[in-house]
Amino acid sequence: METTTAITADVLVVGFGKGGKTAAHVLTDAGRRVVLIEQSENMYGGTCPNVGCVPTKMLVHYANTRRPEDDAQKFFANSTAGVRALTSAFRAGNFEALNSKDTATVITGAAHFVDAHTVAVGEGDHRITVTAPTILINTGSEPVMAPIPGLAASPHLVSSTELIRTDNLPERLVVLGGGYLGLEFASIYQRFGTHVTVLEASGRLLPREDEDIAEAVTEILTGDGVHVITGADITEVRDSGAVSTIVYEKAGRKHTVEAGALLPATGRRAVTAALRLDAAGVQTTPKGAITVDEHLRTSQPHIYALGDVNGGEQFTYISLDDARIVLDQLLGEGKRSTADRRAVPHTLFITPPLATVGLTESQARAQGLNIRVSREKVADIVAMPRAYTVEETRGVMKFVVDADTDLILGAALLAIDAQEVINTVALAMRHNITASELRDSIYTHPSSTEAFNEVFDKVIS
Repeated sequence: METTTAITADVLVVGFGKGGKTAAHVLTDAGRRVVLIEQSENMYGGTCPNVGCVPTKMLVHYANTRRPEDDAQKFFANSTAGVRALTSAFRAGNFEALNSKDTATVITGAAHFVDAHTVAVGEGDHRITVTAPTILINTGSEPVMAPIPGLAASPHLVSSTELIRTDNLPERLVVLGGGYLGLEFASIYQRFGTHVTVLEASGRLLPREDEDIAEAVTEILTGDGVHVITGADITEVRDSGAVSTIVYEKAGRKHTVEAGALLPATGRRAVTAALRLDAAGVQTTPKGAITVDEHLRTSQPHIYALGDVNGGEQFTYISLDDARIVLDQLLGEGKRSTADRRAVPHTLFITPPLATVGLTESQARAQGLNIRVSREKVADIVAMPRAYTVEETRGVMKFVVDADTDLILGAALLAIDAQEVINTVALAMRHNITASELRDSIYTHPSSTEAFNEVFDKVIS
């Protein structure tokens, strides 16, 4: 006999990502009865602490501490053990912090909509239904598999999740795609001792960045030993025993490269296929992301979509800000919206990291803006001894400034501590602090931020 448990709540959250869990905590503390459904017990807390930001950046740290005399396989195994210990602790902490609250319940299982107010977990026996007047969807995104013959069936195909959860360091790794994820993994695994090849279809890495910045990144990666092949059109994957042979065309000629592990890094898509959104009347884009307005409401006004699933920028901090917008709708004045966002920074965690915000030089010139560009190599910045004290002088700092107002329009920082320094630049942009003010401010010494004292005077155009 089929048994169904029916639960009612004030708010139902589908997905344990950053936005969903943040909203769940605040709503629970505000006295709402909250039920949160997460598909996997391995994903409490979402992508970031389990298979994304935290484990990958921890691997960046470990990889940068490896000495030439360290055995590569043993060092890698010890590193991944450390990653598992931390992510397990975070996962347990995320679950307990929410589920221990009197008015919160966490249910583990695959969810799908029954109607616009009801979601079911599981099928058949022990099916659970949850009904709520307000629903938040925060199911995230998943990798997209490029339609390359032989790729999906290859036994050497690995996901980024599988790579960071294995103790076995691949001898040869081929990364398909030179975006953020692809380059981060290329940098990490090359430093662990893997021979890494990156195959990128575009004519250069990071086509959205200025050419000089992309060239500097390429120079650093290749200097570390990563084999970067741009303009590569992958046509086939062939498998033979312990290796895969990747066939690609470049400049009209066929080439091959062998790999013991093959990582597709060609983008991600919203996780919506199994949600049965049509049953709830929730509309999606042609690519499957949930359609939302500037307040993150879906086509059903009581249903919101937060994080990667709504097709916006795929960053944990965007998911967090999504939660702020939704909470302002549910508990506040309803004034916050995605239109409020300005000067959102991004970081590519290679070594040293590349952090960017705002317009590139190319974008500013294409808009016809009257600009001046300040640029200096890190090794030449006298005011930044921090780079020399940690023995990382590679990279460049570049700023695009409005020549009429002295306001900062954009920045690209390829440098030690760039992931921190960029936040100061973004804050200055949001509050209309001029380049001259940043240049003439007082900073601690030695620090990376004090590079501002010099770089803004290095005008190249």
